[in-house]
Amino acid sequence: MKQLSMFESDIKIPGLTYIPEYITANQEAIFLETIDSSPWIVELKRRVQHYGYKYDYKTRTIDRGHYLGPIPEWLSNICDKLKKQGMSHPDQIIVNEYLPGQGISSHIDCVPCFGSTICSLSLGSSCVMDFTKLPDKRSILLEPRSLLILRSDSRYLWKHGIAYRKIDKLQSIKIKRERRISLTFRNVTVPS
Repeated sequence: MKQLSMFESDIKIPGLTYIPEYITANQEAIFLETIDSSPWIVELKRRVQHYGYKYDYKTRTIDRGHYLGPIPEWLSNICDKLKKQGMSHPDQIIVNEYLPGQGISSHIDCVPCFGSTICSLSLGSSCVMDFTKLPDKRSILLEPRSLLILRSDSRYLWKHGIAYRKIDKLQSIKIKRERRISLTFRNVTVPS
């Protein structure tokens, strides 16, 4: 099978950083086991878990009154590691499960809700994420164990999303999706 790359020529977006193999395969397995033994929220088309603060998908806001408790211990090492990427210790984490055919609509994470750096760790399957700022569209392959960092333009001016499909195609290469888990790390900026 051909080794896939991140197709760097396609992702020249200011503030976007992609780090392959950010964690080890062993760490990924431990994360997946821990996530799968934790309760899921099933009010969306995909399953999610919230840590720190609960995000309200209906109002697209976050309320400090929806504090769920401190970030669990099993996430503390990765949160500490994100400091090396210039991120303050995250106080809000969403775990998303994407089965083949599932995606997320193109969006910009809530600007008044969250800080200037957003990190997303991919576990399990690869998938293609699309970035759009009309009329431009750019796509990148998010590989398992990779970290995506959004800052500046990539955070505030470019929408990002994952198409609802079972097979991705990038530069004539077909990539079959399997179950993917993403962990999105953010800092809440809403006043108390």
